[in-house]
Amino acid sequence: MSQLLFHLDPDLPESLQRQLREQIARAILDGHLPLEEALPSSRKLAKELNVARNTVMLAYEQLLDDGYLIAKKRSGYYVNPEILEGRAEKPVRLNDIDAERLPWEDLLTMHPSRQATISKPSDWHRYDYPFIYGQIDPELFPTQHWRECSRDSMSVPAIRSWAVDHLNDDDPLLIEQIHKRLLPRRGVWANPEEILVTVGAQQALWITSMLLLKQGRRFGMENPGYVDMYNIARTFTDDIRLLPVDEAGMRLEDDITDCQLVYVTPSHQAPTTVTMPLERRRQLLDLAETDNFLIVEDDYESETNYLDNPTPALKSLDRHNRVIYVGSLSKTLAPGLRLGYMVGPPALIREARALRRLMLRHPPTNNQRAVALFLDRGYHDALLRQIHQTFHSRWERMGDALARHMPQSSVPSTYGGSCFWVRGPEGLDCHELRRLAAEQGILIECGDIHFFDAPRLEYFRLGFSAIPESRIEPGIERLAALIPQAMMP
Repeated sequence: MSQLLFHLDPDLPESLQRQLREQIARAILDGHLPLEEALPSSRKLAKELNVARNTVMLAYEQLLDDGYLIAKKRSGYYVNPEILEGRAEKPVRLNDIDAERLPWEDLLTMHPSRQATISKPSDWHRYDYPFIYGQIDPELFPTQHWRECSRDSMSVPAIRSWAVDHLNDDDPLLIEQIHKRLLPRRGVWANPEEILVTVGAQQALWITSMLLLKQGRRFGMENPGYVDMYNIARTFTDDIRLLPVDEAGMRLEDDITDCQLVYVTPSHQAPTTVTMPLERRRQLLDLAETDNFLIVEDDYESETNYLDNPTPALKSLDRHNRVIYVGSLSKTLAPGLRLGYMVGPPALIREARALRRLMLRHPPTNNQRAVALFLDRGYHDALLRQIHQTFHSRWERMGDALARHMPQSSVPSTYGGSCFWVRGPEGLDCHELRRLAAEQGILIECGDIHFFDAPRLEYFRLGFSAIPESRIEPGIERLAALIPQAMMP
């Protein structure tokens, strides 16, 4: 072995010892180090790499403890042959077999990649004016409190609690916190056996659809609406009834009575942001009972009402157990955490739990415990107060900027939330506007993807959860100046 085998970079965040240990381990697993030859002595390798001898010795000792190396008296360190046992040999490719020629397009039973869906650039933080929806401002993330809860979830007693195979059970502390702290904020009183933790709200929507939809059953949802709910429903049924949305949310058309399952976002309609009033919520529940259909309530931004006393969740008014309630922590804590929950009758939750087990058993219990501690210690309540104050200020700034620079276009939010749904002038091409805006460092989202019957290119969405308040008005002003260039001929 020579110095060309290992390259240590002092500018990397990982220590030199860790870099050396990982490179040696990788070389062993990849079969680059002969079993019959000793590794260089710590003195020799340290000299070749221009590092302290202790750095090499510690790396060797850790590899010895991990079983990568064995020590031979007065001979040195050698690759442990046992570390390579059980590894399959690379198969020989036969000339008459070409896997790439298999007709994969015909073999697949579905093609979800062909569905239209929301796409967000991964480098959104590099834009000067990121009006992106669903991302968090790093300045708002409770780093210190989250680190504390994560650290405590890694204590020896905690590890012994969550590291075992829980089969399909959830962390009892998290269930308790959802039961006693999160749901009562929405007026929802549920027993623990009516709660299931999911990998984000998305998994809850999939599980519910898989259990309740099939060909021959009609599914009703808002139009415009949440595109991935539409995509999920299409996986199980071709019979989808699109229900129009007005200034009070989903309209209760006659078509709704023919549905078996209806999806609705009453508190903060996705994407228009309007709120369904209490009277229409009661009418919807009465129709569900009279015409015998179930309702999925997606309360995705339940915690971001900072304008008025919140309207009770649809589930809180449900007297006949017809509402399946779905919530998450994506809009308050972090979307990347992927932790949500669903509430429904025990019979439904029992089957949902069994179905979840077939998919992934349960969401990682170490994450569940960290979130449970975060809720239990009141850190989430403190975070909500900060978010409400910050979002309210940004909401006002954006509303003023839209009124000033796009007076004929803006549709104000009446609930709070973290975005504005904007209707531009007739003839606007939102895709061209997005392209022009990106060239100016402005990131917006086109709204046509949320319409399922006909393209509506004059709509777009402006989020303010990830953009500093000081950049809101300059960004809106620049965006407004681009609209004339984005008009269709």
